[in-house]
Amino acid sequence: MSQSEVPSAAASEPIEPHQPTAVPGATSGSLWRDGNFLTMWSGQALAQVGSQVTELAIPVLAVLLLQASELEVGLLNAAGVAAFLVVGLPAGAWIDRMRKRRVMIWADAVRAAALLALPLLWWAGSLQMWHLYVVALVVGVATVFFDVSYQSIIPSLVRPGQIAEANGKLEATRELANIGGPALGGWLIGIVSAPFAILTTVVTYIASFVALLLTRDHEEPRAAEDRGPILTEIAEGLRWVFGNPLLLRIVGTTGISNFFSTISFTMLPIFLLRELGLTPAAMGVIFALGSIGGLAGAVATPHIVRWIGEARAIPASAIAFSAVACMLPLAATFPAVAFPLLVVQGFIGSFTVLLYNITQVTFRQRITPPRLLGRMNASVRFCVWGVMPIAALLAGVLGTWLGVVPTMWIAAVGQLLSALCVVIGPFWAMRELPDADAHPAP
Repeated sequence: MSQSEVPSAAASEPIEPHQPTAVPGATSGSLWRDGNFLTMWSGQALAQVGSQVTELAIPVLAVLLLQASELEVGLLNAAGVAAFLVVGLPAGAWIDRMRKRRVMIWADAVRAAALLALPLLWWAGSLQMWHLYVVALVVGVATVFFDVSYQSIIPSLVRPGQIAEANGKLEATRELANIGGPALGGWLIGIVSAPFAILTTVVTYIASFVALLLTRDHEEPRAAEDRGPILTEIAEGLRWVFGNPLLLRIVGTTGISNFFSTISFTMLPIFLLRELGLTPAAMGVIFALGSIGGLAGAVATPHIVRWIGEARAIPASAIAFSAVACMLPLAATFPAVAFPLLVVQGFIGSFTVLLYNITQVTFRQRITPPRLLGRMNASVRFCVWGVMPIAALLAGVLGTWLGVVPTMWIAAVGQLLSALCVVIGPFWAMRELPDADAHPAP
């Protein structure tokens, strides 16, 4: 399960509660009439499709073309997410000193250039596993800067009352990409091979680059006198994240779930392509059909939140996406029905992850002052994505030692335990989550 992310010592000096600034030119109604947001959104839609193609193409390239072992696949996945552990925290402090849109523009350029190297090396006949590791590391670092900025830029593009709508639209687009991207990737791999399918992602990152150049925001860089030493600013972001008991529980569930889901995800290409004997095209179709649940979840989230309440939606969704994780290793026990079982698991998992993510990300953005948004998101990412390279390496070791299927059962049980942080707590007794006024910043 791939999740977006997201605070306990009390703040030493409260500041005034965050009063978001009105966005020049933004409409007070639907974002469908906001051309500026639509420009940024369209670029992200294309980039999301491209990233899904690469998420399929690179593992296929490693497993089928370079004959990677379980340990090598673990190393490759660890390289892709190592940056969240290594540079995640300072990235947040740096980003809070910069224009977030510009950071995203440069990140797109770096990612496009790095990925372009893979088909060129393959065409030259010299591609090796260590090339994949290097490209994964470079793309991972750029992605850290892009994603932290991406999760922090929305309040500077839309009005406060439109933040939830904007998050819903972006998540819906991501799930549409999850539907079309893997299917497109499977088809491209069959037609032009995995290395050249990656060229699709390069083109979409360039499209995102252009769209961001055309987007306008109202973000003002922080004044130099408002900047402290980098370590002090990192600590301030961590205090903000760990200073809210509700966010602390959300971080706990997300981090534990991401740890164990990364173990499962790392072994998934080997599980599907070798253990179950599926083709890359079938693998892409499973991902695509399962992701329809994510699109449905993005559309249904506002209705579910109104029905059961924002606070209760978090533990309810956590129970669901944790429980269905057990269906992945079950597919090996019932190979005759493995394909529909995996599709159902993907649908329910994607639906409930989207419900969880939209709800908790909107809560985080709502209560965090603008000057702390980058550090808040980076601190959360450090906690909940920093565990992923460790989990990926562990997956490679466990897969080599115990085998792929037992490793996936360990991951499934661990994901079940992850829900306890939000299930046992105050969420059930509440209907709505608090606003910014209830949570002064440090």
